[in-house]
Amino acid sequence: MPLPHPQTVVDASSACEELPSAGPFTTEERNAVYRAIESRRDVRDEFLASPIDAAVLKRLLAAAHAAPSVGLSQPWSFILVREAETKRRVADIFRRRNAEAAAMFEGERARDYRLLKLEGIEKAPLNICVVCDRTRGGPVVLGRTHQRDVDIYSAVCAVQNFWLAARAEGVGVGWVSIFEPDDLRPVFDLPEHVMVVAYLCVGHVDRLHDRPELEARRWAARLPLGEVVSDERWGAGSSLFER
Repeated sequence: MPLPHPQTVVDASSACEELPSAGPFTTEERNAVYRAIESRRDVRDEFLASPIDAAVLKRLLAAAHAAPSVGLSQPWSFILVREAETKRRVADIFRRRNAEAAAMFEGERARDYRLLKLEGIEKAPLNICVVCDRTRGGPVVLGRTHQRDVDIYSAVCAVQNFWLAARAEGVGVGWVSIFEPDDLRPVFDLPEHVMVVAYLCVGHVDRLHDRPELEARRWAARLPLGEVVSDERWGAGSSLFER
C-alpha cells in the first residue's frame, strides 16, 4: 500500500491549527454527564410498550456513530429489530443457551440464577443487533496493525455511547449476551466477515433500579475503586487511595 502523499500530512497539520478551544463543561453539563454514567442500568423487565420516536432513535444512533474507532474505520452497523417473529427466533436461541448456562452453576447459585430475569427481548419494543464489519477500512487499518481486535473494541464504544445517550433520553437498554455470536448469524443473514458484538433490548422506561440489579439481588458486589487502580505495575496499589 503506498504511503500518503506528503501534502496529506501538511493538510492535516493545517487542520489541527484550526481546532476550537476546549475546556471543562459547566457544572450543570458536567453533572448531567456523570448522572447518565452513574444511573445507567442494564434493563430487563422495566420496558414500557410505547414505541421510540424516530427523532429520538436517530439521536441515539447518531451518538453511537460518533464513537471513537480505530483508524476512523467505523466498523459498526446497527440492525433494527421490530418484528415479533424475529424477536421470537432470538428469544428461542436465548432460552436454549440460558438453560445451558444455568446448568453450569450448582446448589443455591443455580437456584438463584434461575430466578433472575436476564433479557427483555420480546417485551422491549425495539431490539438492535450491533455488528462489527471486520473488513471495513480495508486490509490495513491505522492502529489495528498489531492488535487485530481493536475494531471490536471500537464497536463496543459505540454501544456505550448509545447506552448513555439513551439514559439521558429516558430510554432503557438491556444487553443480552447469553448466546454464541454465531447463533444469530442465520437470523440476520450475516456474512462471515461480520460478527455480532451486542444484542440490545431498547424501550422507554419510567422506573429504574437505584443500583445494578445483580447487586441489589446480591449476586455480586461492586468492587471498591481503590482495588482496581495501581501505580506503575500490576497489583501495586495506588497512592491516590492512601489514607
